[in-house]
Amino acid sequence: MRRVLALVALLVVAGCAGGPASPADDPDATATQTPAPERTLKVALADEAGTGREYAPLVREALDYWEQNAAQFAGFPVEYEFAPNATDPDVRVRFVAEIEACGSETDEFTAGCAPYLRSPGEVDRPADVRIETGYDDASTVTLLQHEFGHTLGLGHDDDPATVMAARSTLTTLPQPNATERALPWTSPDLTYYVDYGEVPADERDATREQVEAAFGYVADDADGTVPANVTFTRTRNRSAADVVVQFGATESCSGGGSCGSLSGFDPDGDDALETYSRLTVTVVDVDMEARGWHVGYWTAYGFGLRGEELPEPLRSDDPDVRRSEWWR
Repeated sequence: MRRVLALVALLVVAGCAGGPASPADDPDATATQTPAPERTLKVALADEAGTGREYAPLVREALDYWEQNAAQFAGFPVEYEFAPNATDPDVRVRFVAEIEACGSETDEFTAGCAPYLRSPGEVDRPADVRIETGYDDASTVTLLQHEFGHTLGLGHDDDPATVMAARSTLTTLPQPNATERALPWTSPDLTYYVDYGEVPADERDATREQVEAAFGYVADDADGTVPANVTFTRTRNRSAADVVVQFGATESCSGGGSCGSLSGFDPDGDDALETYSRLTVTVVDVDMEARGWHVGYWTAYGFGLRGEELPEPLRSDDPDVRRSEWWR
C-alpha cells in the first residue's frame, strides 16, 4: 500500500490598512501629499495578548528597515525613537490575539492592521498598529514592515512590492503535526463521498454496506483510537467532501490494493501537515469482502494512526480477518 502525503501551503493576508482603502480613494485627501521633510516618531509596544514574548527586537528590525528606506519609497526620511513603555507615543504597536476587522476590510485572514498616513498634521496619536500574534519571528517582522509602510502613506500597489503586497505567505510558530493530534481535522464532523465507478452493479449494495460499516467503526471511536465525537455524513458533493472514496484504478494508484492521499495545511512551514482538509482513498481490484477493510484502514490513517497505533483489526495482514466483519 502506497502512502502519499500532499502538502498545501496556507496563504495568509499580510495585513490591511484601516481607514480609507488608499489615500487616492479618500475624497477628502488632497491629490498630492507633501509630508514634512523629516520627522522623529516615538514608538511604543503593548503585548495585549499576554504572550510574554520578546517583541522589541522584531519591532526594532522593522523600524530600522524604514529608517533606511523611507526616503526612497515614501518620499521623505523618518527616524524612530523606540520607547517600548512610552505613555505618549506617536505610534503604538499592539500585539493582539486576533484581528476581526480592519477598517472597511474584514478578510478572515487579516494578520495586521494600521492607518494610512493622510497628511502630516492629521494623524491621530497614537496611531495604532495591530499585529496578530502566533507568527514566527520572520513573519512578524514582515507584518511590522508592511503595516509601518501604511503609516508612511504607502498602499498595496506601492513599492517595495516585496513589503507592501496585499498578500504574503506567513509562517506560524511551531505547531503539533497532524499525526500528533487526537483530532487532526478542523472539525470532528466530517463528510464523505463514494464513487462506485468500477464496482459491478450486482456488488454495489454489499460494497456500500461495507463502506458504511467502516465509517461507522471509526465514528464509534475505532476501539478507543479515535475521538468519540467524530461523525461521518454522506454527501453528494464530491468537491466539498472531507473524505473521498473511489473504486477503480487511477494514474497514481493501480495494480490492485489501495492507496491513500492526504492534503491539508502546513502553517508553521516544517514540511509536515498540521491539519488535514481532504483524504482520498482509492481501492483497486480488491475482493468484495475486503473492500470495507481498505476503507477503514485509510480512514484511520486519516486520524494520524500508523503501525501499532492502528486498532487491531486494521493492523492485520490476515486475508480472513480482512474479509470478516471485523468492525463488529
